[in-house]
Amino acid sequence: MKTVMITGCSSGFGLETAHYFLAQGWNVIATMREPRENLLPSGERLRLLRLDVTKQESIDRAIAEAGHIDVLVNNAGVGMLNALEGVSADAVREVFETNTLGTIAMTRAVLPQFRERRAGVVINVTSAVTFKPLPLLAVYSASKAAVNAFTESLAMEVRPFNIRVGLILPGRAPATRFGENAQRIMGTIPEDYRALSQRVFNGMAENERVTHPADVAKAIWQMANDPDTPMRLPAGEDALEMAGLLA
Repeated sequence: MKTVMITGCSSGFGLETAHYFLAQGWNVIATMREPRENLLPSGERLRLLRLDVTKQESIDRAIAEAGHIDVLVNNAGVGMLNALEGVSADAVREVFETNTLGTIAMTRAVLPQFRERRAGVVINVTSAVTFKPLPLLAVYSASKAAVNAFTESLAMEVRPFNIRVGLILPGRAPATRFGENAQRIMGTIPEDYRALSQRVFNGMAENERVTHPADVAKAIWQMANDPDTPMRLPAGEDALEMAGLLA
């Protein structure tokens, strides 16, 4: 029986993915900053671990407690939608520390056991906004695009050790708390950018194509199990549209 470790399982894509892998009979190590027992069905195949991907000591402790891992899903992330002038320097750092440096640190921590076994899969969840430039997403898109480049280069490094590395690129997911959670650091949109922001928000509201958490969970499952899966896998109708795969 294989084991998947998933970061950011307190809500959204991470929580749905944990549910999905449990339903498929896998062992699941669900991590979050503040573990909550009531989020997932208890059982011998589930372990909840405390993990803050921005703190190396937390990463080291979680990897040691996890033991054997077959698949690492780097899902933990924070959103950001604002004009650059409305974003504080601290907020920019937090976005990159979580979305980019956290992903890199988690991957570094798990690679030794994958390399020793000559087996393992790293799946990095980024975003479909990296397929095309969009306003008010400069910081967020940059943090995710960096992970895309990191993933593609890393895949070449670890291929000789039979380690696979891939990307899941979801679209906008209004059914999750991602946008709500991002409010804490997004700041206030400057007055001179209000008209632009209103057009952006209206465009989002008019687009009926969205990403559902189940879309992401199924895409992650496919990548974990099918070695022929493309390295970049859009998840959700709007993601497929942005990737040019849906008319």
